[in-house]
Amino acid sequence: MPPRLLALILPLVATLAAFAQAHPAVVATEFIHEPSAYPSCHAATIVETAGGGLVAAWFGGTAEGNPDVGIWLSRQEGGKWAPSINVVDGVQPDGTRYPAWNPVLFQPRDGPLLLFCKVGPSPQQWWGLLTTSADGGRTWSRPRRLPAGVIGPDKNKPVQLANGALLCGSSTEEPAHGWRVHLELTSDLGRTWSRVGPLDPGGEKFNAIQPGILVHPDGRLQLLCRTREMAVVTSWSSDQGRTWTPLARTGLASPNSGLDAVTLADGRHVLVYNRRDPAAPPPAADDWGVRWPLNLSVSPDGVNWTMALTLESKPLRDGYAYPAVIQTRDGLVHVVYTWNREKIKHVVIDPRRLRPGGI
Repeated sequence: MPPRLLALILPLVATLAAFAQAHPAVVATEFIHEPSAYPSCHAATIVETAGGGLVAAWFGGTAEGNPDVGIWLSRQEGGKWAPSINVVDGVQPDGTRYPAWNPVLFQPRDGPLLLFCKVGPSPQQWWGLLTTSADGGRTWSRPRRLPAGVIGPDKNKPVQLANGALLCGSSTEEPAHGWRVHLELTSDLGRTWSRVGPLDPGGEKFNAIQPGILVHPDGRLQLLCRTREMAVVTSWSSDQGRTWTPLARTGLASPNSGLDAVTLADGRHVLVYNRRDPAAPPPAADDWGVRWPLNLSVSPDGVNWTMALTLESKPLRDGYAYPAVIQTRDGLVHVVYTWNREKIKHVVIDPRRLRPGGI
């Protein structure tokens, strides 16, 4: 790159990188986990407990997919995050150890705190586990395996329906059938399950996984999914998740990277994802694409989305990925995500200060 051009670009990059911290909607930023005994971490999840505390979890080890990768968890105590503890290690009764993947924390209206995760040699061969905590994440039950064919929520949090059932967005990655989304329902906090799908991949035959779920005021449910086609796709249900429309494009583009979404108390919807210019040519079919910037978009209806905040924009080798987003009872929005596969970052946002058209 010519020195003159580089001199022009570097200040802009620095300005964009500092934008999230300076944005009036950002209340706080911090790292929950920084490099420690294990060098790599990914796929964070966050929850507000019944007692009002925050708990976060992620997988960590030498590298994703290695047998030493386990599920690590931290509780916020006195405004600070405690050192992480290992809650799932993937060790089998015969001593074989498999990597753990994609934890998902969820606090139902009644009952213990739930932690779902996957264990197995690969996403094509993993199985679901569930462990519970009756004391806000301080201690955990022995993980138990979910029934055959049930994965649990594969990346993003469930929603609890009016009848108390948990609706979990899930998916499979099968060589014979491609990536396919399905839903899993449990009415007894994980003891028994039913399954819906896989969903119709739509006219373009999308390879979609890892749905986030939105809840609309009229009772409809909406999925937003990652795809190998570098598009964010959606599906709708008008019967509490029993049937779903075929997957269709939202008009939003993203690299092949995880996203998450949440419906706010004021009825707006928030999507956190790696935003990509829809007009830009996509990378090769098997390329993940670069995982920056990381953006937050807002919608009044789940259809029309406006970018409101850039959380990260500085180019990094492994970027910023796999966000999880919740709203706590005080109205604040919390986002956690992977920072260059080295750290887990936490950003607190006041949604009242989000305005369309952020950088």
